[in-house]
Amino acid sequence: MENVINVVIDLSHHNGDVDLAAAKADGIVGVVHKATQGTTFVDPKYGTNKKKAADAGLLWGAYHFGTGATDGVSQAKRFLEIVQPNPQTLVVLDLEENKGSSMTLAEARQFVTHIQSSIQRWPGLYGGSYLKALLAGGSDPVLANCWLWWAQYGPGPVIPPNWKTWTMWQYTDGQHGMEPHQVKGVGPCDRDKFQGDTNALRGLWGHGVGAAGSDH
Repeated sequence: MENVINVVIDLSHHNGDVDLAAAKADGIVGVVHKATQGTTFVDPKYGTNKKKAADAGLLWGAYHFGTGATDGVSQAKRFLEIVQPNPQTLVVLDLEENKGSSMTLAEARQFVTHIQSSIQRWPGLYGGSYLKALLAGGSDPVLANCWLWWAQYGPGPVIPPNWKTWTMWQYTDGQHGMEPHQVKGVGPCDRDKFQGDTNALRGLWGHGVGAAGSDH
């Protein structure tokens, strides 16, 4: 794959105490951190790691882990309340299977539409096998507005036809997938490739637009 950079990680409290200055020195440019889940859970490391990222001069993003416990609008409101995103905060909906109750496509549409109406930009959509199963080869014009962050630990991303391309690709969870799995200051972790150069990455963070070649 040409014009792809490997400079993004995504984190949650499961990563423990991290040294994001060391991560930056190891080539990391952006961090996307879990902020909320459902309407009640707030990641206990979100605030601490946001400050560490700012001190290190890293791009900062926040994601919401969607559940089926409550409607998508209520979850979006809670996410925005906690994150209070500025124009340089990347925002993402994590749509994957949840052991308790998984978010549906309808709830995901509610979530992303409320985000768009609140901050005037579409969030990214993170997904993998669960999202592919929900779409079942069909199209979803609402979710197609979101740039795609694809999770697949094989030799390359094979995305649903609802998108023409991917913007970010989570190629490893720190154990499975291609090397490298680790980042200095963090250890084994979720690592993400970006389709574009560093300027395009900064554009995604600052303006909520997709990578070069994306429709959105």
